[in-house]
Amino acid sequence: MKQSQTGCTPALCCALLACFIFATASARADSVDIPRWQRGIEGQRKADLGDGTFLNPILAGDRPDPTILKDGDGYYMTFSSFNSYPGIVIWHSKDLVNWRPVGPALHKNIGTVWALDLCKVDGRYYVYIPAIAHGKPWSTYVIWADKIEGPWSEPIDLGIEGCIDPGHAVGEDGRRYLFVNGIRKIRLTDDGLATDGKLEQAYAPWRYPENWVTENFAPEGPKLFRRGEWFYLVTAVGGTAGPVTGHMVIAARSRSIHGPWEHCPHNPLVRTLSDKEPWWSRGHATVLEGPGGDWWMVYHGYENGFRTLGRQTLLEPIEWTEDGWFRAKGGDLGKPLAMPKGGSAVPHGLALSDDFSTNKFGTQWAFHDPSADEMTRVRYGKDLLELASEGDSPTNSSPLTCIVPDRAYEVEVTMEMLGDAEGALLLYYNPKAFVGVGFTGEKVKTYQYATTEDWASVPLKGRTVRARITNDRNVITYQYSVDGGVSWRTHPTRMEVAGLNHNVFGGFLSLRVGICSLGTGSVRLSGFSYRAIE
Repeated sequence: MKQSQTGCTPALCCALLACFIFATASARADSVDIPRWQRGIEGQRKADLGDGTFLNPILAGDRPDPTILKDGDGYYMTFSSFNSYPGIVIWHSKDLVNWRPVGPALHKNIGTVWALDLCKVDGRYYVYIPAIAHGKPWSTYVIWADKIEGPWSEPIDLGIEGCIDPGHAVGEDGRRYLFVNGIRKIRLTDDGLATDGKLEQAYAPWRYPENWVTENFAPEGPKLFRRGEWFYLVTAVGGTAGPVTGHMVIAARSRSIHGPWEHCPHNPLVRTLSDKEPWWSRGHATVLEGPGGDWWMVYHGYENGFRTLGRQTLLEPIEWTEDGWFRAKGGDLGKPLAMPKGGSAVPHGLALSDDFSTNKFGTQWAFHDPSADEMTRVRYGKDLLELASEGDSPTNSSPLTCIVPDRAYEVEVTMEMLGDAEGALLLYYNPKAFVGVGFTGEKVKTYQYATTEDWASVPLKGRTVRARITNDRNVITYQYSVDGGVSWRTHPTRMEVAGLNHNVFGGFLSLRVGICSLGTGSVRLSGFSYRAIE
């Protein structure tokens, strides 16, 4: 065998080159800080690492605009629910890291629900809700309950039009106030169920330099708390999405709820500085005391590369400075942080697999933009849910949807089509953005670009189908079986869905598992399963 001029045979050169490539790749892999979460039920991501540290997010998946209440030795938190009903699912924790769902607080469709405020006054719980119904202006509602588990009242319209992001506070005068975007405030009656004054300007927020890359100024999300002689007002500016460097957290303080407000010298307290960071568009914060007396900030952010998951809930430690201000201490949140002091862990998360033996509407399942009588489409049987048909496409149906928490996962469900019904298993953002497969009994339909791709249909005989979607980091594969899962066929069309997010389609939503019953008749659902993929 002829040697090269270096004295190396071709085979040896190839071997050395292979070793070099392997070593280089290994070095690169070692140099990349790959996040490693604990795995909980069904392999879902879990923030508590079990060694005294946690890794964000504390609640994975679409949990935006968190509002959190410290109540005795526990905490309650809820989020914007937008077009999902039942909505406003309340979660409970005793350590700020491990959370379990309590249940939904809103059942009546009042429109698209944005950032809320959960508070407790004189032993009663309140949620202040901005919502916009079709063809109507923004309005602010309130619901109340004597127990956090409910029952919750019907929504009461406060008659505050054109406002979002309410933040409740009790002033030094003992009166109740609602702060809204702008930043403006309005006085409430003592029972908190009506307004008692006019909307007025409350605070001119701190402004960042004009050359910073943001979406827009958009002061919103005012959250207030009192510590010592000071009221603190925490605000979001810079826009919620758009450029990753836009959204941020700022603060101000005053000795009176009526001002004047002094800008925090550390503004902005939180801001994504680069698209290389693990969390983008971080903002919309609530500041609160932890179970052991340390202090924390809860806010949302998009996961780098996974905007499809929506805005997820993040937890960051803060420290108080000698001048009575506070600073954020968590950096870019890419590494584990020490757990909050004190507290105890509740069982974390929610099993998404569903045998349909119990009603999990609100806690897990929700209709997208339902009509007032949408629940009449639902009938529970023995380990099944029968969903009456509506519409002839996912664009004019109200899909049954489920939030997903993981970067990669697999879902399956058995669908039995009754009458002239079509069953569809989707990944659904909104009526303008979804992908999936539909089963008619004669063929498999392909949904892509929010339309039916007739050229991609595949013959398939069978009125009972077990369907599977695998989402491996935004790459989608469909499989189906007509013999109960003994043998599977892979659908010939695969898709990449990273673009199905707010920055493309608006709406501040996430890409969720969706199930449709289309045409006439109904679809019987059974054996829904979820499994996270590492």
